[in-house]
Amino acid sequence: MADLAASLAGKYYPQSGESLVIGGVAIGQLAAAYGTPFYVYDRAVLDQKLNALRAALPQRFSVYYSIKANPNPTIIKHFLNQGCGIEIASSGEFLAALNAGCPPKQMLFAGPGKSEGELELVLSQGIGEIHIESLTELKRISAICRRLGRRAEIAIRINPAAEAEGGAMRMGGRPAPFGMDEEILDKVLDEVLAEPHIELCGIHIFTGTQILDPAVLRTQYCHGLQLARRVATRLGRPLKTLDFGGGLGIPYFSHEQELNLDLLREGLNTLFSAVEMDPYFQGTRFLVEPGRFLVGEAGVYVARIRDIKISRGKKFLIVDGGMHHHLAASGNLGQAIKRNYPIGLLNKLTASPEESVDIVGPLCTPLDTLARNIALPRAEIGDLVGVFQSGAYGRSASPLGFLSHPAPPEIWVDAGQHQRCA
Repeated sequence: MADLAASLAGKYYPQSGESLVIGGVAIGQLAAAYGTPFYVYDRAVLDQKLNALRAALPQRFSVYYSIKANPNPTIIKHFLNQGCGIEIASSGEFLAALNAGCPPKQMLFAGPGKSEGELELVLSQGIGEIHIESLTELKRISAICRRLGRRAEIAIRINPAAEAEGGAMRMGGRPAPFGMDEEILDKVLDEVLAEPHIELCGIHIFTGTQILDPAVLRTQYCHGLQLARRVATRLGRPLKTLDFGGGLGIPYFSHEQELNLDLLREGLNTLFSAVEMDPYFQGTRFLVEPGRFLVGEAGVYVARIRDIKISRGKKFLIVDGGMHHHLAASGNLGQAIKRNYPIGLLNKLTASPEESVDIVGPLCTPLDTLARNIALPRAEIGDLVGVFQSGAYGRSASPLGFLSHPAPPEIWVDAGQHQRCA
Protein backbone atom coordinates (compact mmCIF):
# COMPACT_ATOMS: atom_id res chain seq x y z
CA MET A 1 0.00 0.00 0.00
CA ALA A 2 1.25 3.48 -0.87
CA ASP A 3 2.62 5.60 1.98
CA LEU A 4 -0.29 8.06 2.12
CA ALA A 5 -2.92 5.31 2.05
CA ALA A 6 -1.08 3.45 4.81
CA SER A 7 -0.80 6.65 6.84
CA LEU A 8 -4.52 7.36 6.52
CA ALA A 9 -5.47 3.80 7.44
CA GLY A 10 -3.25 3.97 10.53
CA LYS A 11 -4.49 7.40 11.57
CA TYR A 12 -8.23 6.92 11.23
CA TYR A 13 -8.72 3.14 11.36
CA PRO A 14 -6.27 1.88 14.01
CA GLN A 15 -8.37 -1.24 14.69
CA SER A 16 -7.35 -2.56 11.28
CA GLY A 17 -5.01 -5.49 10.83
CA GLU A 18 -4.68 -7.37 7.57
CA SER A 19 -8.13 -6.02 6.58
CA LEU A 20 -9.55 -2.53 7.00
CA VAL A 21 -11.84 -1.99 9.97
CA ILE A 22 -13.77 1.25 9.55
CA GLY A 23 -15.91 2.57 12.37
CA GLY A 24 -15.57 -0.74 14.19
CA VAL A 25 -16.85 -2.75 11.21
CA ALA A 26 -14.71 -5.03 9.03
CA ILE A 27 -14.69 -4.00 5.40
CA GLY A 28 -15.49 -7.53 4.30
CA GLN A 29 -18.63 -7.47 6.43
CA LEU A 30 -19.79 -4.30 4.68
CA ALA A 31 -19.03 -5.74 1.24
CA ALA A 32 -21.04 -8.85 2.08
CA ALA A 33 -23.97 -6.83 3.40
CA TYR A 34 -24.24 -4.20 0.66
CA GLY A 35 -22.34 -5.58 -2.32
CA THR A 36 -19.72 -3.62 -4.20
CA PRO A 37 -18.95 -0.93 -5.15
CA PHE A 38 -20.03 1.41 -2.37
CA TYR A 39 -19.06 4.51 -0.41
CA VAL A 40 -18.63 4.25 3.34
CA TYR A 41 -18.49 7.19 5.78
CA ASP A 42 -17.25 7.01 9.36
CA ARG A 43 -19.03 9.24 11.87
CA ALA A 44 -16.03 9.28 14.21
CA VAL A 45 -13.78 10.81 11.55
CA LEU A 46 -16.34 13.55 10.84
CA ASP A 47 -16.33 14.46 14.53
CA GLN A 48 -12.56 14.29 14.75
CA LYS A 49 -12.20 16.76 11.87
CA LEU A 50 -14.87 19.14 13.16
CA ASN A 51 -13.46 19.15 16.69
CA ALA A 52 -9.93 19.72 15.40
CA LEU A 53 -11.08 22.65 13.27
CA ARG A 54 -13.02 24.26 16.09
CA ALA A 55 -9.98 23.93 18.35
CA ALA A 56 -7.85 25.75 15.75
CA LEU A 57 -10.26 28.67 15.32
CA PRO A 58 -10.74 31.58 17.72
CA GLN A 59 -13.90 31.29 19.84
CA ARG A 60 -15.92 33.82 17.87
CA PHE A 61 -15.93 31.61 14.78
CA SER A 62 -18.94 29.64 13.58
CA VAL A 63 -18.69 26.68 11.21
CA TYR A 64 -21.07 26.34 8.24
CA TYR A 65 -20.86 23.01 6.44
CA SER A 66 -20.60 23.48 2.65
CA ILE A 67 -22.87 20.71 1.42
CA LYS A 68 -21.55 20.81 -2.14
CA ALA A 69 -18.74 18.62 -0.80
CA ASN A 70 -21.21 15.86 0.08
CA PRO A 71 -24.99 16.45 0.15
CA ASN A 72 -25.91 13.10 1.70
CA PRO A 73 -28.83 13.74 4.09
CA THR A 74 -27.30 11.69 6.91
CA ILE A 75 -24.14 13.79 6.78
CA ILE A 76 -26.09 17.06 6.65
CA LYS A 77 -28.14 16.01 9.68
CA HIS A 78 -25.02 15.03 11.55
CA PHE A 79 -23.37 18.43 11.14
CA LEU A 80 -26.63 20.16 12.10
CA ASN A 81 -26.69 18.07 15.26
CA GLN A 82 -23.15 19.24 15.97
CA GLY A 83 -24.26 22.88 15.88
CA CYS A 84 -23.11 23.80 12.37
CA GLY A 85 -24.87 26.04 9.92
CA ILE A 86 -25.18 25.12 6.24
CA GLU A 87 -23.73 26.81 3.16
CA ILE A 88 -25.66 26.17 -0.04
CA ALA A 89 -25.11 27.00 -3.71
CA SER A 90 -28.42 26.06 -5.37
CA SER A 91 -32.12 25.68 -4.70
CA GLY A 92 -31.59 21.92 -4.70
CA GLU A 93 -29.09 22.25 -1.87
CA PHE A 94 -31.51 24.59 -0.09
CA LEU A 95 -34.21 21.93 -0.21
CA ALA A 96 -31.74 19.23 0.85
CA ALA A 97 -30.75 21.28 3.89
CA LEU A 98 -34.38 22.10 4.64
CA ASN A 99 -35.38 18.43 4.44
CA ALA A 100 -32.50 17.55 6.77
CA GLY A 101 -33.99 19.89 9.37
CA CYS A 102 -31.93 23.03 8.87
CA PRO A 103 -33.86 26.25 9.60
CA PRO A 104 -33.54 28.70 6.67
CA LYS A 105 -32.06 31.30 9.04
CA GLN A 106 -29.14 28.92 9.58
CA MET A 107 -28.20 28.88 5.87
CA LEU A 108 -25.93 30.98 3.66
CA PHE A 109 -26.49 31.05 -0.12
CA ALA A 110 -23.41 31.71 -2.30
CA GLY A 111 -22.48 31.04 -5.90
CA PRO A 112 -22.67 32.84 -9.26
CA GLY A 113 -25.67 32.76 -11.58
CA LYS A 114 -28.45 32.35 -9.05
CA SER A 115 -31.75 32.23 -10.91
CA GLU A 116 -34.74 34.42 -10.13
CA GLY A 117 -36.69 31.32 -9.13
CA GLU A 118 -33.97 30.22 -6.72
CA LEU A 119 -33.75 33.65 -5.15
CA GLU A 120 -37.51 33.93 -4.75
CA LEU A 121 -37.67 30.51 -3.14
CA VAL A 122 -35.03 31.19 -0.51
CA LEU A 123 -36.23 34.73 0.17
CA SER A 124 -39.81 33.58 0.65
CA GLN A 125 -38.58 31.03 3.19
CA GLY A 126 -36.49 33.55 5.15
CA ILE A 127 -32.92 32.51 4.25
CA GLY A 128 -30.29 33.72 6.68
CA GLU A 129 -27.97 35.45 4.21
CA ILE A 130 -27.46 35.67 0.46
CA HIS A 131 -23.96 36.38 -0.81
CA ILE A 132 -24.28 38.52 -3.90
CA GLU A 133 -21.91 37.88 -6.80
CA SER A 134 -22.89 40.72 -9.18
CA LEU A 135 -24.82 43.97 -9.38
CA THR A 136 -27.35 42.22 -11.60
CA GLU A 137 -28.00 39.79 -8.77
CA LEU A 138 -28.39 42.72 -6.36
CA LYS A 139 -31.09 44.28 -8.56
CA ARG A 140 -32.80 40.91 -8.95
CA ILE A 141 -32.94 40.40 -5.19
CA SER A 142 -34.22 43.92 -4.62
CA ALA A 143 -37.04 43.46 -7.15
CA ILE A 144 -38.11 40.17 -5.55
CA CYS A 145 -38.10 41.77 -2.11
CA ARG A 146 -40.34 44.61 -3.32
CA ARG A 147 -42.76 42.07 -4.74
CA LEU A 148 -42.75 39.93 -1.58
CA GLY A 149 -42.72 42.84 0.83
CA ARG A 150 -39.53 41.52 2.42
CA ARG A 151 -36.08 42.78 3.28
CA ALA A 152 -33.07 40.67 2.27
CA GLU A 153 -29.99 40.19 4.40
CA ILE A 154 -27.00 40.04 2.08
CA ALA A 155 -23.23 39.88 2.12
CA ILE A 156 -20.98 41.06 -0.67
CA ARG A 157 -18.73 38.34 -2.01
CA ILE A 158 -15.43 39.99 -2.86
CA ASN A 159 -12.91 38.78 -5.41
CA PRO A 160 -9.82 39.97 -3.54
CA ALA A 161 -6.57 41.38 -4.79
CA ALA A 162 -3.90 39.02 -6.08
CA GLU A 163 -1.80 39.12 -2.91
CA ALA A 164 -4.53 37.22 -1.06
CA GLU A 165 -4.91 34.36 -3.53
CA GLY A 166 -3.79 30.81 -2.87
CA GLY A 167 -4.73 27.14 -3.01
CA ALA A 168 -4.66 24.37 -5.57
CA MET A 169 -7.83 25.69 -7.23
CA ARG A 170 -7.69 29.47 -7.22
CA MET A 171 -10.95 31.36 -7.44
CA GLY A 172 -9.86 34.93 -6.73
CA GLY A 173 -7.10 37.45 -7.33
CA ARG A 174 -7.71 37.31 -11.09
CA PRO A 175 -10.63 37.67 -13.54
CA ALA A 176 -13.31 35.33 -12.19
CA PRO A 177 -17.06 34.70 -12.21
CA PHE A 178 -16.97 34.56 -8.42
CA GLY A 179 -17.74 37.67 -6.42
CA MET A 180 -17.05 41.29 -7.28
CA ASP A 181 -13.58 42.69 -7.75
CA GLU A 182 -12.07 44.44 -4.77
CA GLU A 183 -11.18 47.36 -7.03
CA ILE A 184 -14.88 48.29 -7.48
CA LEU A 185 -15.90 47.73 -3.86
CA ASP A 186 -16.81 51.38 -3.29
CA LYS A 187 -19.10 51.40 -6.34
CA VAL A 188 -20.72 48.18 -5.16
CA LEU A 189 -21.32 49.68 -1.72
CA ASP A 190 -22.96 52.72 -3.34
CA GLU A 191 -25.37 50.43 -5.18
CA VAL A 192 -26.12 48.24 -2.18
CA LEU A 193 -26.75 51.13 0.21
CA ALA A 194 -29.12 52.75 -2.29
CA GLU A 195 -31.48 49.75 -2.16
CA PRO A 196 -34.16 50.16 0.54
CA HIS A 197 -35.05 46.46 0.58
CA ILE A 198 -31.47 45.34 1.14
CA GLU A 199 -29.68 45.07 4.48
CA LEU A 200 -25.91 44.76 4.16
CA CYS A 201 -24.86 42.30 6.84
CA GLY A 202 -21.35 41.35 5.84
CA ILE A 203 -18.73 40.41 3.32
CA HIS A 204 -17.48 37.08 2.05
CA ILE A 205 -13.90 36.59 0.89
CA PHE A 206 -12.97 33.32 -0.80
CA THR A 207 -9.92 33.05 -3.00
CA GLY A 208 -9.37 29.36 -3.55
CA THR A 209 -9.67 25.85 -2.25
CA GLN A 210 -7.49 22.90 -1.25
CA ILE A 211 -5.14 25.10 0.81
CA LEU A 212 -2.57 23.14 2.84
CA ASP A 213 -0.36 26.03 3.95
CA PRO A 214 -1.51 27.76 7.18
CA ALA A 215 0.46 30.87 6.21
CA VAL A 216 -1.70 31.27 3.09
CA LEU A 217 -4.86 31.05 5.17
CA ARG A 218 -3.53 33.58 7.65
CA THR A 219 -2.73 36.00 4.82
CA GLN A 220 -6.24 35.61 3.44
CA TYR A 221 -7.87 36.09 6.83
CA CYS A 222 -5.76 39.18 7.42
CA HIS A 223 -6.89 40.58 4.08
CA GLY A 224 -10.49 39.80 4.96
CA LEU A 225 -10.18 41.74 8.21
CA GLN A 226 -8.78 44.72 6.33
CA LEU A 227 -11.67 44.65 3.86
CA ALA A 228 -14.23 44.29 6.66
CA ARG A 229 -12.75 47.24 8.52
CA ARG A 230 -12.91 49.28 5.31
CA VAL A 231 -16.60 48.46 4.81
CA ALA A 232 -17.44 49.02 8.48
CA THR A 233 -15.78 52.42 8.31
CA ARG A 234 -17.95 53.31 5.32
CA LEU A 235 -21.10 52.10 7.13
CA GLY A 236 -20.21 53.67 10.44
CA ARG A 237 -21.03 50.41 12.21
CA PRO A 238 -19.61 46.90 12.56
CA LEU A 239 -20.60 44.23 10.11
CA LYS A 240 -22.77 41.42 11.43
CA THR A 241 -20.77 38.75 9.60
CA LEU A 242 -17.36 38.26 8.05
CA ASP A 243 -17.21 35.03 6.03
CA PHE A 244 -13.73 33.72 5.24
CA GLY A 245 -15.10 30.97 2.99
CA GLY A 246 -13.70 27.47 3.00
CA GLY A 247 -10.52 26.45 1.30
CA LEU A 248 -8.99 24.21 3.96
CA GLY A 249 -7.43 21.25 2.19
CA ILE A 250 -6.59 17.60 2.76
CA PRO A 251 -3.66 15.69 1.24
CA TYR A 252 -4.52 13.56 -1.79
CA PHE A 253 -1.09 12.82 -3.19
CA SER A 254 2.26 11.62 -1.88
CA HIS A 255 3.96 15.02 -2.22
CA GLU A 256 1.32 16.80 -0.11
CA GLN A 257 1.44 17.40 3.65
CA GLU A 258 -1.70 17.81 5.75
CA LEU A 259 -2.69 21.26 6.95
CA ASN A 260 -0.88 21.98 10.22
CA LEU A 261 -3.69 23.06 12.54
CA ASP A 262 -1.31 23.92 15.38
CA LEU A 263 0.41 26.52 13.20
CA LEU A 264 -2.97 27.75 11.96
CA ARG A 265 -4.16 28.16 15.56
CA GLU A 266 -1.05 30.11 16.52
CA GLY A 267 -1.33 32.40 13.50
CA LEU A 268 -5.03 33.10 13.96
CA ASN A 269 -4.78 33.67 17.70
CA THR A 270 -2.16 36.34 17.08
CA LEU A 271 -4.19 37.88 14.28
CA PHE A 272 -7.53 37.94 16.06
CA SER A 273 -6.30 38.98 19.50
CA ALA A 274 -6.15 42.55 18.20
CA VAL A 275 -9.70 42.28 16.89
CA GLU A 276 -11.29 41.67 20.29
CA MET A 277 -11.06 45.32 21.33
CA ASP A 278 -11.56 46.82 17.88
CA PRO A 279 -14.87 48.77 17.85
CA TYR A 280 -15.34 47.96 14.16
CA PHE A 281 -15.68 44.27 15.04
CA GLN A 282 -17.88 44.48 18.13
CA GLY A 283 -20.53 41.80 17.71
CA THR A 284 -19.23 40.61 14.33
CA ARG A 285 -19.62 36.87 13.75
CA PHE A 286 -16.68 35.26 11.96
CA LEU A 287 -17.66 32.39 9.67
CA VAL A 288 -15.92 29.59 7.81
CA GLU A 289 -17.68 27.23 5.44
CA PRO A 290 -15.51 24.13 4.97
CA GLY A 291 -16.68 21.06 3.10
CA ARG A 292 -13.82 18.90 1.87
CA PHE A 293 -11.86 19.38 5.09
CA LEU A 294 -14.72 18.02 7.19
CA VAL A 295 -15.87 15.07 5.08
CA GLY A 296 -13.08 14.15 2.68
CA GLU A 297 -11.09 11.94 5.00
CA ALA A 298 -14.20 10.31 6.47
CA GLY A 299 -15.07 8.45 3.27
CA VAL A 300 -13.67 5.42 1.45
CA TYR A 301 -14.81 4.20 -1.98
CA VAL A 302 -14.71 0.41 -2.15
CA ALA A 303 -14.71 -1.76 -5.29
CA ARG A 304 -13.96 -5.42 -5.94
CA ILE A 305 -11.52 -6.86 -8.46
CA ARG A 306 -13.48 -8.66 -11.18
CA ASP A 307 -10.67 -9.57 -13.52
CA ILE A 308 -6.90 -9.41 -13.86
CA LYS A 309 -5.27 -9.30 -17.27
CA ILE A 310 -1.92 -8.57 -18.87
CA SER A 311 -1.67 -6.60 -22.08
CA ARG A 312 1.74 -6.18 -23.69
CA GLY A 313 3.49 -6.55 -20.37
CA LYS A 314 1.17 -4.24 -18.40
CA LYS A 315 -1.00 -5.74 -15.65
CA PHE A 316 -4.52 -4.39 -15.22
CA LEU A 317 -6.78 -4.90 -12.22
CA ILE A 318 -10.34 -4.52 -13.49
CA VAL A 319 -12.75 -3.52 -10.73
CA ASP A 320 -16.52 -3.21 -10.60
CA GLY A 321 -16.47 0.55 -10.04
CA GLY A 322 -14.73 3.46 -11.70
CA MET A 323 -14.97 7.00 -13.01
CA HIS A 324 -18.78 6.89 -13.23
CA HIS A 325 -18.79 6.61 -9.43
CA HIS A 326 -15.61 8.52 -8.59
CA LEU A 327 -14.71 11.00 -11.30
CA ALA A 328 -12.18 12.81 -9.11
CA ALA A 329 -10.10 9.69 -8.44
CA SER A 330 -9.94 9.00 -12.18
CA GLY A 331 -8.25 12.37 -12.66
CA ASN A 332 -11.08 13.80 -14.75
CA LEU A 333 -12.26 16.42 -12.26
CA GLY A 334 -9.71 19.21 -12.47
CA GLN A 335 -6.38 17.37 -12.65
CA ALA A 336 -4.11 18.57 -15.44
CA ILE A 337 -1.83 15.57 -14.83
CA LYS A 338 -3.25 12.28 -13.59
CA ARG A 339 -2.02 11.48 -10.10
CA ASN A 340 -3.14 8.52 -8.04
CA TYR A 341 -5.39 9.04 -5.06
CA PRO A 342 -4.33 7.08 -1.95
CA ILE A 343 -5.40 3.54 -2.84
CA GLY A 344 -4.87 0.19 -1.18
CA LEU A 345 -5.98 -3.43 -1.18
CA LEU A 346 -8.28 -3.33 1.81
CA ASN A 347 -7.99 -7.03 2.61
CA LYS A 348 -4.17 -6.98 2.32
CA LEU A 349 -3.23 -3.85 4.25
CA THR A 350 -0.12 -5.30 5.86
CA ALA A 351 1.22 -7.09 2.80
CA SER A 352 4.26 -5.63 1.05
CA PRO A 353 4.03 -4.22 -2.49
CA GLU A 354 5.09 -6.75 -5.11
CA GLU A 355 3.92 -5.37 -8.44
CA SER A 356 3.10 -2.23 -10.34
CA VAL A 357 -0.39 -2.25 -11.86
CA ASP A 358 -3.08 -0.08 -13.36
CA ILE A 359 -6.52 -0.14 -11.74
CA VAL A 360 -9.34 0.35 -14.22
CA GLY A 361 -13.11 0.20 -14.14
CA PRO A 362 -15.70 -1.57 -16.29
CA LEU A 363 -16.48 1.31 -18.65
CA CYS A 364 -15.71 1.34 -22.36
CA THR A 365 -13.39 4.33 -22.23
CA PRO A 366 -9.68 4.75 -21.46
CA LEU A 367 -10.67 7.56 -19.08
CA ASP A 368 -11.96 4.92 -16.66
CA THR A 369 -8.67 4.55 -14.80
CA LEU A 370 -8.48 4.85 -11.03
CA ALA A 371 -4.72 4.37 -10.74
CA ARG A 372 -1.69 4.09 -13.03
CA ASN A 373 1.54 2.31 -12.16
CA ILE A 374 0.60 1.91 -8.52
CA ALA A 375 2.66 -0.43 -6.32
CA LEU A 376 0.44 -2.97 -4.56
CA PRO A 377 0.65 -6.42 -2.99
CA ARG A 378 -0.03 -9.24 -5.42
CA ALA A 379 -3.73 -8.97 -6.18
CA GLU A 380 -6.30 -11.66 -6.76
CA ILE A 381 -9.78 -11.64 -8.23
CA GLY A 382 -12.16 -10.86 -5.37
CA ASP A 383 -9.80 -8.55 -3.48
CA LEU A 384 -11.24 -5.25 -2.30
CA VAL A 385 -9.73 -2.03 -3.61
CA GLY A 386 -10.22 1.10 -1.51
CA VAL A 387 -9.85 4.73 -2.55
CA PHE A 388 -9.22 6.85 0.55
CA GLN A 389 -10.02 10.59 0.83
CA SER A 390 -13.35 9.91 -0.90
CA GLY A 391 -15.83 11.62 1.41
CA ALA A 392 -15.92 14.84 -0.60
CA TYR A 393 -16.64 15.40 -4.30
CA GLY A 394 -16.95 11.67 -4.87
CA ARG A 395 -20.31 10.14 -5.69
CA SER A 396 -22.22 13.41 -6.19
CA ALA A 397 -19.56 14.87 -8.50
CA SER A 398 -19.54 11.82 -10.81
CA PRO A 399 -21.47 10.89 -13.99
CA LEU A 400 -23.56 8.18 -12.30
CA GLY A 401 -25.70 7.60 -15.39
CA PHE A 402 -22.78 6.83 -17.71
CA LEU A 403 -23.25 3.36 -19.27
CA SER A 404 -26.25 2.83 -16.96
CA HIS A 405 -24.43 0.98 -14.20
CA PRO A 406 -26.22 1.00 -10.81
CA ALA A 407 -25.36 3.89 -8.52
CA PRO A 408 -23.20 2.86 -5.55
CA PRO A 409 -24.90 2.88 -2.14
CA GLU A 410 -23.60 5.09 0.65
CA ILE A 411 -23.03 3.42 4.00
CA TRP A 412 -22.88 5.14 7.41
CA VAL A 413 -20.86 3.50 10.17
CA ASP A 414 -20.94 4.57 13.78
CA ALA A 415 -19.13 2.70 16.56
CA GLY A 416 -19.72 -0.77 15.19
CA GLN A 417 -23.16 -0.12 13.71
CA HIS A 418 -23.81 0.35 10.01
CA GLN A 419 -26.72 1.31 7.80
CA ARG A 420 -27.48 2.56 4.34
CA CYS A 421 -27.49 6.36 4.38
CA ALA A 422 -30.85 8.10 4.08
